[in-house]
Amino acid sequence: MHKIAGLLFFLAGATIILGILTSEIFYPNYNISKDYISTLGSTPPPDSIVKEPSAKIFDFAMILAGILTIVASYSLFQIASNRLIPIFFAIAGVGTAGVGIFPAFTGIPHLASALTAFVFSGVSAILAYMISKPPFAYLSVILGVLTLIFLTLGLLLPKYIVPILGIGGTERWIVYPAAILFIGLGGYLMGSSETKKSKK
Repeated sequence: MHKIAGLLFFLAGATIILGILTSEIFYPNYNISKDYISTLGSTPPPDSIVKEPSAKIFDFAMILAGILTIVASYSLFQIASNRLIPIFFAIAGVGTAGVGIFPAFTGIPHLASALTAFVFSGVSAILAYMISKPPFAYLSVILGVLTLIFLTLGLLLPKYIVPILGIGGTERWIVYPAAILFIGLGGYLMGSSETKKSKK
């Protein structure tokens, strides 16, 4: 089951990154610094704008990545001694799928989905330390901390980071470390015969 979980986590992370990049290609005048990532699906209400095919590509990629993460989490659930870890990954998957199911024009449902994906992806990355071995275990913590740090800065202290990276750049420092973790964890699981047993 560890190889199945690894393959699915790898595909989920790759889908997030490639889905965003492909959506950017088809979105006229998109600015990765000034525009939210979710703008690729639609701009926020009340005067929401949906640009195709960027929106369909982005929404489909997020839904697919979310489903892959949920199924990967179920596979991980079968082999991890600490069942909390795959549950956190599954919640991150639900949030990711929700970003595609509820584009930005839906308002609160989209914001709730995005926040769920951000928080649980970061926490899951840190918890992955408990089911992996160094050096990957250390990298997972670093990537998870990066996601949570930039999430905190973006939400609570935007004046310190947004003027430097822009809102889109700040979001990418939230999303990409988590996506890289998914790819890395996938490779780790596919290349390992077993996961490190975590403490209950």
